Order: sequence, then C-alpha cells, then structure tokens
Amino acid sequence: MLTLTPVEAVACCSPLSREPLSRAAAERIAPLLKALADPVRLRLLSLVASHEGGEACVCDLNDAFELSQPTISHHLKVLHEAGLLEREKRGVWVYYRSSPAAMSSLATLISGTAS
Repeated sequence: MLTLTPVEAVACCSPLSREPLSRAAAERIAPLLKALADPVRLRLLSLVASHEGGEACVCDLNDAFELSQPTISHHLKVLHEAGLLEREKRGVWVYYRSSPAAMSSLATLISGTAS
C-alpha cells in the first residue's frame, strides 16, 4: 500500500475545482489543512515565510506571541510534521523555512491553477 505524507497527497491531487477528491485523498490531505486551521500555526507559517532570508529560528518568533517558547516549538513541530515547514539544526538552534513544494501544491489544490 502506498503511504503518502499530507503534502505528497496534495501534490498528487487534481485541483478541487477540476474533480471531487476521493475519500482516501481527503483523509490524507486533512492533516495538512488541520495544521493550517489553527490561528497560531497559520500566523507562524506566515511569519517564517516572510522573515528576512526566508527562514526563522524560534528565538525570532517568540516576541510575536504571548505564548511560551515550548508552545511555539510545539506549533512549529506540527507544521513540520504536516510538511509545511522544513527545519535545520545549527548548533543549539533550529531554523525553520516554508516548504516551497508544499506551498505550491496547496496553492494548486485550492486555486485550480497549475504551476
């Protein structure tokens, strides 16, 4: 049985406006959309994607929220596990950047335009 990540499932699907999603495809894509459905995570994704250089460390994001660093790290982990963020450890710091493939696939799924 083929197992796809939520991002791979989105990339494999036709745009929503072209044909209905199968039940299986919807179930594979739902975790990605659930990760985005939280306002903190949606804002974190936006902050990371728009940060200078296209990447940010947790320490760069703490001041934007009235949340503890562990809570912000948890939200970043959810976005990473959904495939929306890539991460790289440098010494004691972890840097996050948005996944271009995930963002493109998600845009295509929703807008119906091919890249």
